[in-house]
Formats: sequence, C-alpha cells, structure tokens
Amino acid sequence: MDQTLVKLNSKDMVMIKLAHYFITEKNYNPIILHGINDEIWLENLDEEYRVVRLVGHYIHNNEQLKYDKFKVSRIIKSIKRKTLSIKMDVLNIYIDLGDNVKLDEVNANSLDVFIGKISDLKNKHLLEVFPDIIEKTKFKEKGINLMLKITDDINKKNAKSNVEHIKTFERKKPIVTYLIMAICIVMFIAMYVFGNGSYDNMTLLNFGANLDVLTKNGEFYRLLTCAFLHIGIFHLFFNMYALFIIGPQVESFYGKARYLFIYLVSAITGSMMSIAFNHNVISAGASGAIFGLLGCLLYFGYHYRIYLGNVIRSQIVPIIVLNLVLGFMLTGIDNFAHIGGLVGGILSTMAIGVPNKKNNTDRINGIILFAIYLIFCIYLAFFYT
Repeated sequence: MDQTLVKLNSKDMVMIKLAHYFITEKNYNPIILHGINDEIWLENLDEEYRVVRLVGHYIHNNEQLKYDKFKVSRIIKSIKRKTLSIKMDVLNIYIDLGDNVKLDEVNANSLDVFIGKISDLKNKHLLEVFPDIIEKTKFKEKGINLMLKITDDINKKNAKSNVEHIKTFERKKPIVTYLIMAICIVMFIAMYVFGNGSYDNMTLLNFGANLDVLTKNGEFYRLLTCAFLHIGIFHLFFNMYALFIIGPQVESFYGKARYLFIYLVSAITGSMMSIAFNHNVISAGASGAIFGLLGCLLYFGYHYRIYLGNVIRSQIVPIIVLNLVLGFMLTGIDNFAHIGGLVGGILSTMAIGVPNKKNNTDRINGIILFAIYLIFCIYLAFFYT
C-alpha cells in the first residue's frame, strides 16, 4: 500500500494557527456551510465580531473580492435570521490576495484584513479587538509536532464543549416541578375538604389568595401563597399542564435551586403587578410564575440561539404573544400578573446568568435591572395611588 505525504505550505499554516487561536482561546465554534471551499467559518455570539471567516483561496483582483463580499452578505443574512440577530459584525481574514487587490479594512459591519504570514498580525485594527493574538499564535513546536499539538488542542476544546452542552441540555428529573404541582393540587383539594370550594371568595382568602386591600395592609404572604391556589378545575388543569411542559425544561437547564428562585420571584412580581392595577379583585393562580418560566426560556434560548433559534421563533414567542393577547381580550384573566411574572422571569434570569455563558457584564447589568424592577414593582404595588 502506498503512503501519501501532504506538505502544508506557509499559508496553510497561517490558517491553521489562526483557527487554533479563535477556537481554543476565544471559544469560537465552527459553522458548517455546504458548498464553501477553502474557507473556515467560526461563530461566537458573545464576541464583538460574532463571525470570523478565514479565507484560504486565492483572490486575484478587485472584481473577485467584490463578488466574495456579495456572497458573504447573503450567508450572513441567513445566519442572522437563524440566530435572531439584528446586527452581526464579521471579521474577514484573507490569507492569499493578489498584489492589485485593495482592501477597505474597516467597514460598517465588517473588518477585512490580509494576513499572508504571521508577522502580518501586527495589523492595528485586529490588535484592538484581539490584543493577545500575536502572543497566542507563537509555538515552540515545528513541523509535524506543531500539527499534532494544534490538532490535539482543538480536539480537547471540542470535547470539553460537547461535555458542557450535554450537561446543559440533558434531561434531569424535575423534582421541584413535581413538588410545586403537588402543592397546587393538594391546596385545590384542601379548599373543598376544609372550605367551601375554589369558587368561594372566603375560602380563597382564608387559603391565601391575593387581594389588594389585605395585601397592602400587611398580609404580604399573599403575594406568594396565591400562586399555589386555583379557581376551578379547568384553571388548575391548564396551569398544571403548562407547568408540566415548561417547568422540567427550565429546571433541567438551571438546576433546582436557581429554578425555584426564578419561579418564586416571578410569582411575587406577578402578584405585585396584579394588586397595582386590580382593585378589590381576588386573584389566584400559578400563571404569573409560569410566564416567568417562559421569560427564562426566552432569555436562555437567545443565548443558545444557534441551537434554539427555531424554537424561540416558532414556539416560545408565539405562546407568549398569544396568551397576552387573549388576556387582554377575555375577561377574568389577570394579564397584569402575566406581564409582571414575564418581566420578573427575564430579569431574574439575567441576574443569575446563563449556564456555561460566563459574561460578567450581562450578569451585572441583570442584577442592576432586576433590583430596579423589584423597586418599581414595590412602588406600584404599595405606594403608588
């Protein structure tokens, strides 16, 4: 059997070193595109340049460059739709350009640079965004040892990412969800055993339903207890079904403690919004908390929109919009509780952060916005007249 040796030229090595840097140091992930040759496309939605494109094929004149830019714009539009991105800046790194090709480096939505050899990394625009790129593309290894090291590093990074994604998305037993459902069902039965049923006003109030006059006069526990009560079997059934579908997903993504925090915070903010806008109306139900879980999924899905973009667009957003519209059209639905819970779920999730997405700036902003929102809800519920 014959053996074939492939010798990599200097331009191939530049491309491989840059791919190694962006994948292992900057957490970019490959984008699989069909019909694209001699190019490496990488994405990281948390970086300033969300897409990095390494172009290995030879571009010999400005007309070919112009066509290349047109092709890229079409692909980027598709990626933006898939990832629900309004703006997507692209870093185009050209490895092999003709002498007469002129790059306008800084454009509205892209940075175009020519890196024919590693020494070209001194480009000032590139260093402004990736100041460590020169240092991190220096290797002591040479030849086959260098290739083995780069391959091993990329494989280790991919393996680590796969483990993190499996850990994040694998289904876990939703113990907290089942416990919440059990409490709601037990409380519903108890209203018939120890009271006059779930439609009786005094029974609802005795079990902790929300009523602005009582809650504003010191019975603050009603902000939470009302989320475990339901008025009628259909109210209970629909909320428990929604919780059964949505709850396990959030609990699986965030873990039991953070899931319970998001649920309870959403329930309380929903209840505060309810008494802020409803006077002398008894309110009960888990829907404010459930809307909070939808808000949590919306925020989580946005950060994982490479994987969940279609789910957000086709399922989560339509469910939220439809239920809010129905809430305004139909009587007997506490839409203010829904809105309060939804916003509370989004902002509490921002404050907690997204699993395996370590962005301290987003978390700090989330904590600040969450604190402001809580103060705003308290003001509306207890001080605004």
